[in-house]
Amino acid sequence: MIEITLRQLKDWVDCEVDPTFLDHSIKGVSIDSRHIEKGQLFIPFIGENVDGHRFCEQAIQDGAGATFFQTDSDSDVPKNGPVIFVKDTLHALQQLAQAYIRDVNPTVIAVTGSNGKTTTKDMIENTLAANYRVKKTLGNYNNEIGLPLTILELNHDTEVSILEMGMSGFHEIELLSNIARPDYAVITNIGESHMQDLGSREGIAQAKFEVVAGLKAHGKLLFDGDEPLLTPHVETLTSSQCVSIGLNTKNDIHCKILSHDDAGITFNINGKIQYHIPVLGEHNMRNAAIAITIAKLLEVDDTTIQSQLNHLKLTGMRMQKFKAPNGATVINDAYNASPTSMKAAVDTLSQLEGRKVLIFGDVLELGEQSKALHMSVGLYLEHKNIDTLYTYGEAARDIHEKGKHFVKEAIHFQDKSQMIRYVKSILEPQDNVLVKGSRGMKLEEVVDTLIAPENK
Repeated sequence: MIEITLRQLKDWVDCEVDPTFLDHSIKGVSIDSRHIEKGQLFIPFIGENVDGHRFCEQAIQDGAGATFFQTDSDSDVPKNGPVIFVKDTLHALQQLAQAYIRDVNPTVIAVTGSNGKTTTKDMIENTLAANYRVKKTLGNYNNEIGLPLTILELNHDTEVSILEMGMSGFHEIELLSNIARPDYAVITNIGESHMQDLGSREGIAQAKFEVVAGLKAHGKLLFDGDEPLLTPHVETLTSSQCVSIGLNTKNDIHCKILSHDDAGITFNINGKIQYHIPVLGEHNMRNAAIAITIAKLLEVDDTTIQSQLNHLKLTGMRMQKFKAPNGATVINDAYNASPTSMKAAVDTLSQLEGRKVLIFGDVLELGEQSKALHMSVGLYLEHKNIDTLYTYGEAARDIHEKGKHFVKEAIHFQDKSQMIRYVKSILEPQDNVLVKGSRGMKLEEVVDTLIAPENK
């Protein structure tokens, strides 16, 4: 983590510091005054309801090495300890992170996309970990505050930094990319997330392409080559900067599933080298192909890549497989959802043996197109060999209305507990149950109940 003197910090950040404190040091940063560790830099923010500067004095008393202090705050300036005066604490945090990542100088990999960011980030870390000291974004620390905090946790011996970049509107990823200055930028795909804010998939493509804003001169963009909405943006780059990845054989890197079973999928790249990943889904093959391509660009050999993939572990609630007490397989993909990722989930479930049980909740933040997009998920079930469809929520009723014609049984529930009780009552040992919905629907509660041990 960052460990510098205030003299060095003053060189990196636009600020004013009492000269008597310039030789004081900070080690690490915190934005939460309740969990200050000795020597940390406390960074307060002025929120809608609370001004964090109220806690600066207490933070210093609790051992903070220094505190930022925004000059327009109405709170009292701490009387004891180093105070670093800045015009805007968020901008100062970002300046500090921008300078620190240059100082550490790792290979920077920026990952964005509508779906699969975290899974792809996990896969990249996995394929590189045997050869490099790697640090990745933890959790969803992928915004204008989280990404700088992630950077400031890097150690000086970090060789590769994998940074997830999220957004809800235009120019947000541009800011993150300019802070991080990636060597490799990744766009996993273009879905419908944040349609409410960006208006269209074209707008989403434009916003995701901002990941190249800070791309280094020698850097490369790895992107979904099967997505035509990216084509006009990619054409603004040179061919040496671009690596297209997808199923179409026209891509620089094209992949094809050779076999799949309960243990995962086997696929090849460019019709040659075969790989196996212990997770389900064609979309995960594409994510793995991105990770494999980056690993090879960083000179990791194929034997090491496959060995690493054999022990792949993904962040929770992403195609996680569990066994119910009666032997049924329950797949937890409930971390989040978009219409695109729901269709990918349908494809994944359709390839499995046994009865196929689909549990879908609402997809949130789709704006005016919500009804049409939910209906499109229902229509996608045609010819997909799904046996049962259970939906929960308000918007998911549109999935039910269109999808009920293509399954043997379809029930829409307004009550989650009622749905859980019903599914438990019909669950059979050979069933494969896939659960997916937006984060706000909390469908992991369904999974937790289905896999809980039976009371004896």
